Amino acid sequence: MAKFEKHIFVCGNVRPAGHPRGCCDPAAKAELQVLFKQKLAEHGLKGRIRANQAGCLDQCEHGPTVVVYPEGVWYGQVTPGDVDEIVQSHILSGKPVERLRLADNCLNTAHCEHRQRS
Repeated sequence: MAKFEKHIFVCGNVRPAGHPRGCCDPAAKAELQVLFKQKLAEHGLKGRIRANQAGCLDQCEHGPTVVVYPEGVWYGQVTPGDVDEIVQSHILSGKPVERLRLADNCLNTAHCEHRQRS
């Protein structure tokens, strides 16, 4: 099998309700990852683009988070309604979805204007 052209990692970290860092998959159902897989299959991308459920991506306050490699584009506060747009715009057309994109200076930092407030 050839290597994947892109890899989509979907945070599936589960924390107790009310945790100060938040939680990317509170229902522990991997809903976003399942939707990505469905959309990729609908576009005939199975075997070319991979959507994996990941453990904690350590961007909890931006959650739910998704990262697309090899570009290293990070998305925050992704909802099921955003999956089709990410696939259509980023995966198929090569244009990251800017309204969801996390700025590089927001990654792995204690202070970011985009972080959810508790």
